[in-house]
Amino acid sequence: MKKREVQASVKDERLVQKRRDQMIKGAVTLFKQKGFHRTTTREIAKAAGFSIGTLYEYIRTKEDVLYLVCDSIYDHVSERLQQDLSLKTGTLASLKLGIANFFQVMDEMQAEVLVMYQEVKSLSKDALPYVLKKEMEMVAMFENLLARCVENGELKLSDKQVEIIAHNIFVQGQMWGFRRWALRKLFTLEEYIALQTEILLSGISSGVSAPQEIPQK
Repeated sequence: MKKREVQASVKDERLVQKRRDQMIKGAVTLFKQKGFHRTTTREIAKAAGFSIGTLYEYIRTKEDVLYLVCDSIYDHVSERLQQDLSLKTGTLASLKLGIANFFQVMDEMQAEVLVMYQEVKSLSKDALPYVLKKEMEMVAMFENLLARCVENGELKLSDKQVEIIAHNIFVQGQMWGFRRWALRKLFTLEEYIALQTEILLSGISSGVSAPQEIPQK
């Protein structure tokens, strides 16, 4: 699925990226406070530090800004997880590192992630499938990590177990942002990462059995 193109009248790609980064930062704050529908493009421009006329040199609609917010989140997460080449080694150590990196970036981008999940329903029909596909690509990164561990004999898991565990890791990382108001009273981020990783590995490192087929009524 091709990336949705956001039209800009400015041709300098570096300037376009700089201005859009400013828009994203300002928009996230406003969307969190007021919601997407109650935020105006004039308010986004002001929060970004330029005029409404300048804003429309880099986007065409307010929905373009929301799309850019969602797209930038997944790009940032993907970059962070791919930075460390040890993620490709297929060891439990690399799996732990991948989990820690993901949880840390979820902490750093908790405002953006919260806004994305609150407002993603406002994306157009052509933009929404692309954004959802990028989320599945993030989950697939953990599937690949787990699959390498299986290939190397570090874990004994079925394909279905790999899939569900990858989704579990993804949701646990997001939970720190969604429930941080409560979780921070109980744990530091480091404690949360350590405990979640311990719980995860205690269930899979010893080699859990294949799931039993549920009998049909």
